[in-house]
Amino acid sequence: MNHDGQSRVFAAILPTAGREFAGNEREQGLEVRAVHRQSPSNRVREVQVTGTAEVCCPADRVSVRVSVGNSKESVNDVTNSVSRRIEYILQAVRQHGVSDKDTSMRRFLHREAEQYHLEAEVVVTFSDFDKMERVRSVLLEKLDQSVCVGTPEFYHSAESLSLMRRRACVSAVENAKQKACEVSELLGQTLGSPLLVREEETKEWRNEDEEDGGKCQGAAPLPHLPRTPTITASSRVSVSFSLRDKSRKKL
Repeated sequence: MNHDGQSRVFAAILPTAGREFAGNEREQGLEVRAVHRQSPSNRVREVQVTGTAEVCCPADRVSVRVSVGNSKESVNDVTNSVSRRIEYILQAVRQHGVSDKDTSMRRFLHREAEQYHLEAEVVVTFSDFDKMERVRSVLLEKLDQSVCVGTPEFYHSAESLSLMRRRACVSAVENAKQKACEVSELLGQTLGSPLLVREEETKEWRNEDEEDGGKCQGAAPLPHLPRTPTITASSRVSVSFSLRDKSRKKL
């Protein structure tokens, strides 16, 4: 016989398979524990739930490096030669609606024997990948071999990574609440307000294996086709909810 006035009920729900959510969110599993405690002043009933979720985020930025170099016998000649090409590059970028704040440039002048060498590099950042392709096509078509248009480099902005992490945490809490509702129904209780929400674990990884996922079977690889990287964030949370007896009606 229990003399301390405490009673406990434990329930566990084990995952059978991963379940897909909108936005590439996936529930991995859930462990549920219902606890009934008797305190000196009142009886406290709660359900403690842990839930997980994953959110995938493709790269939302891409940068392209365009380098220009030339050699002349005078500083003025080499500067004019390189500057004409740089101005054409900047003009093409502006004509496609790219802001000046998304463009950076640097130059390096040095001398070897009787020749002056000037190298310049323009880095353009895009959030519109189609616009990036159009600009690259124009530069490759219109400029000569003295200009090198680099391979696009995709990456994630700080804003997109922050949003991905928040979505993973919120989705994990939503999954936990959904299961807690089902468990409370099973126990003949009504789910009350949350008592505690704690994020216990977060993970992030780059999805290299998905890069070839869309390739047709037997098709030759395309080594020069740039790949858009994807990052996945997972979150595991622990949430406690109060429980109310269904038989107790509000006055």
